[in-house]
Parts: sequence; structure tokens; C-alpha cells
Amino acid sequence: MLDKIESAEKGFSAEIAEVKDDEALEAVRIKYLGRKGLFTELFEEFKQLPKEEKPKYGQMLNKAKSSAQKKFDEVKIQLASSESEIQEYIDLSLPGRKIELGSTHILTQTLNEIKQIFKGLGFSIYEGPELESDHNNFEMLNFPADHPARDMQDTFFINDKFLLRTHTSPVQVRLMESKEPPLRAIMPGKVYRNEALSAKSYCLFHQVEGLYVDEDVTFAELKGTLVAFAKQFFGDDVKYRFRPSFFPFTEPSAEVDIWWEQKGKPGKWLEIMGCGMVDPNVFENVGIDNEKYVGYAFGMGVERIAMLKYGVGDIRVFFDNDKRFLQQF
Repeated sequence: MLDKIESAEKGFSAEIAEVKDDEALEAVRIKYLGRKGLFTELFEEFKQLPKEEKPKYGQMLNKAKSSAQKKFDEVKIQLASSESEIQEYIDLSLPGRKIELGSTHILTQTLNEIKQIFKGLGFSIYEGPELESDHNNFEMLNFPADHPARDMQDTFFINDKFLLRTHTSPVQVRLMESKEPPLRAIMPGKVYRNEALSAKSYCLFHQVEGLYVDEDVTFAELKGTLVAFAKQFFGDDVKYRFRPSFFPFTEPSAEVDIWWEQKGKPGKWLEIMGCGMVDPNVFENVGIDNEKYVGYAFGMGVERIAMLKYGVGDIRVFFDNDKRFLQQF
């Protein structure tokens, strides 16, 4: 142990003496004083020493590391001082630098447009936490602990009771528990699913849930609302279809597809949202009279909507922060 401590001291002293710039200084810090540096390794080895040897070598190791840290700080100050002494030359004849302003991200633009359309249809906007309870995310929405539909959404669990929400539907639960019907609202926000990354799926995406609860609400109203949205967003000539589906918190349920065409490729149907009439069990869970009130709910992916409208073929580009892509919008 003694030889290793002395070797570390000598190595550090030799290398710090050769430092001429910040890059070299940082390399020495990482090698000797970083989280995985040589002194850290020596402290890990020190933990394995017999109890009677620890006082002796512990004092030596602490002294050696403190000395190295002090020398490092001195060299850092010296380098900073020498740089500040260099006189900066300013050519006043040069033109000024152009200040470029940032732009709104394409997903934010898409989400804002969705919000404006639904506000025009009479919907309010509500938001909720991204860290959600299993109770609100699943159980209150008709997902018992052993329900096979839970397998439809691979989840990032924080612990047994909390998770990163897999949809914005828990905001519907919070809204129905806190306010009396009639209710008409959308709930935009980020959601998380533990999925393999591909051109059509990502572990993080944005969702807009919608909810309407009142007396005598019908599936025809749901369809009319979503068709009105699709025509305002995509244009009157948009091709759409409703397909029967299954969701634990709606019955009956459907999925909505939009006809998607990319230049040079054959067109195909792309699912953009799920929808349906709110299951009476959900109303019972949140304390709403399911004999008196009826409702519909829907949920759409903002990325899918943007892909359709702007002809984007890969969902991953929204998160790459590539200015060449973002500046197109």
C-alpha cells in the first residue's frame, strides 16, 4: 500500500508539472482525482486493509490526496491568471455578429395547433404530473393489478406505487374527482413507455387526451368531434376511418386511422388515436353517477399527428436536436 501511495504522489507531481493548458489539466484531474481516478481506487483498496493498518495508511492516503488537490488548484489558478493577462485585440472595423433567434419546436407548434382547435370546439385544458401513482394510472381506469391489458403498456416503474405515466388519462381521473359534470376538457402532456426505439415508436412522446361527460352523450358526438378536428387539422379532403378496438377504460372502443402518403412510397393507414365511451366502472371509481351521466374519451399522439401533417418518416428525428431538421419548420 505504501508503494502505491508514493507511486501515485510521484506520478501526479510529474504530470502536473508538465501541464500547459486547461485540457491537459483536466486530463490529469480525471486520471488522479476523478470519480474513477487513481486516488479513488486507492481508497477502495484501503477499505480492504486489516483494521490495525487503516489508521497508518489512511492518514498517508488523505495527506497525499489533499496535497494533490491543493497543487491542482494552484495550477488551475495560474492558468486562469495567465490567460487573463493576454491582451484581447478587437478590430472595430469588423461587422457585428448576427444574433439568431430560436424558433418554436415542431412538436410545440403541432401541440399548440391541436389545443387551439379543441378550444374552438369548447374544450378546456388541464394538465397533471408526469410522475403518477399506479392507482391513478391503472386501477382507477379499470386496470386491476392482474389485468392482462397492463401488458399493452410497458411501464417505467419508480417503485411499487409510483411510475412515469404511460398516458395522460390519469389527468381525467383527477379532473373527474375534483369537479362535477358536465366536463369537457383536453389533457396534453408527456408520457413514457419502456419500448424499443423505432421509426414509429419512442420511449418518450406527447399525448393529448380528451374527455366529455354530461347527460345523453353519444358515440355519434364523439365521432363528429374527432372528424371535425381531423378536417380542421389536415384539411377537408383528409381520409379517415374508425376501427373497433379495445381499451379497459372505454366501451365500446375504436381506433382512428388517417391515410398517410409519403413521396415515392405507397400510401398506408396510420393509427393516430384511440377513443370510446367511458366505461361505467370508471365513473363508479371516481364517484360519478353512471346511471345519470355518460361520456366519451379519446387520446392521440402528437408525434404521429406531426408525422402525418409534415411528411416525417421517422419519429426519432423529433428528439435528435438536429438543427437541419428543426429549421425546416
